[in-house]
Amino acid sequence: MRLLNPQLAAFVAVLDEGSFEGAARRLSLTPSAISQRIKALEDRLGQVLVLRQSPSRPTPAGERLLRGVQQMRLLEAEILGDFLVETERAAPVTISIAVNADSLATWVLGALAEPHRRDGLLFDVRVEDQDHTADLLRDGSVLGAITTDARPVQGCTVKTLGVMRYLPVAAPDFVARHFAKGLDAASLGAAPMLVFNRKDALQWRFVRSVTRARLSPPMHYLPSSTAFVEGAALGLGWAMAPESMLEQPFAQGTLQPIAPRRWLDVPLYWQHWSIRSTALAKVTDALQRAARQSLRPARAH
Repeated sequence: MRLLNPQLAAFVAVLDEGSFEGAARRLSLTPSAISQRIKALEDRLGQVLVLRQSPSRPTPAGERLLRGVQQMRLLEAEILGDFLVETERAAPVTISIAVNADSLATWVLGALAEPHRRDGLLFDVRVEDQDHTADLLRDGSVLGAITTDARPVQGCTVKTLGVMRYLPVAAPDFVARHFAKGLDAASLGAAPMLVFNRKDALQWRFVRSVTRARLSPPMHYLPSSTAFVEGAALGLGWAMAPESMLEQPFAQGTLQPIAPRRWLDVPLYWQHWSIRSTALAKVTDALQRAARQSLRPARAH
């Protein structure tokens, strides 16, 4: 059972799936029917809402609408669940969240497992760099995000999670080959560097903490947290890796710090829409409890 207007349902499906064809499959309609519903909604509101590109993206007006519809959809699912009789089965509530890859690979899945087991919540997890996850809140794609931004997105609440510490690491033979004389502009400019993707600024932040020289080191792009650590252990390059992923490689001797007294601390926050949602409150509680166990405490200001 759903109360959401068919035009709004098509609008959300197009943006969730990234295409009119994907929305058609999800709603068991034809792409033409989806297009007609979107066009009717745009005519009704007098604004273009969806950019017809791959993937489909909302216009600024579409972002404003999506934010409201996402909240309506969550509250609708909770309200209908309260009114269903015991013989009816409530549809599972889906929470869309944005998470950085390192948190997903280390502590977030354990946090999400609890509300799934207890309350049957489902999750639509979008992976994005921690410096950019808040953008998915702004455009209405998600209801909550793990982010480095302590400033609340308009209409959102911010909770401090803790600090993820990153260490500069490489394989022992790589360190001996490239950093035998220590870290400086010459060695960092010549040593291959691992970068998660083109939004990943951690390695560059570390380089700037050592030298202000303009460097162009050789780079590998490895968009996987586990492959990132494995690639460093295999000697592909040096990398900034989460402290929590390094206990075993350090014990096995496959990785070592390239600068034992240097690291980067990245504060993490949970931002979510300020709506009265029981499901969202349960996810917030689970994330905060897991963060207290897995992250370093945030520094007092």
